[in-house]
Amino acid sequence: MSELTLTVMRLGFLAVLWLFVIVAVQVIRSDLFGTRVTQRGSRRGGAGDTRAQQTRQNAAPPHQRQQQQQGNRQRRGAPTKLVVSEGTLTGTTVALQGQTITLGRAHDSTIVLDDDYASSRHARIYPDRDGQWIVEDLGSTNGTYLDRTRLTTPTPIPPGAPIRIGKTVIELRK
Repeated sequence: MSELTLTVMRLGFLAVLWLFVIVAVQVIRSDLFGTRVTQRGSRRGGAGDTRAQQTRQNAAPPHQRQQQQQGNRQRRGAPTKLVVSEGTLTGTTVALQGQTITLGRAHDSTIVLDDDYASSRHARIYPDRDGQWIVEDLGSTNGTYLDRTRLTTPTPIPPGAPIRIGKTVIELRK
């Protein structure tokens, strides 16, 4: 082999080795210090979100606008908020506005769980066409429980029924 080829191979090996070391240090750091928990529910529902929703509604055809408006209407006695009742985020509230709520350790989740028993994409809660809220486990390792029953399929949530993900308990409330 030529001297140039040997030098390029050595530099490439050195770069891969340093990349491995950097990734290993980041994994160890995240294990030691955990993930940063941010409360995102308080930022939701601001003026910017309302304008964006109105723009999306106005851009839709008339028959879809009517369906969206019907979907935005709340049934009498329907839950209006999602409340964390146990765990590190106790007291956190998210308004139910017809959007899907994701739960997990991932930073882009609606509710970021700092829980060793939660997966990065653990579960989601979404409304169905009848205005009822559905909880679905997203293939998590430790499971999602609705009133002590492990979920295997998307299941309607009765108001006040506890949804348990690891040490975190969440409820739908009026």
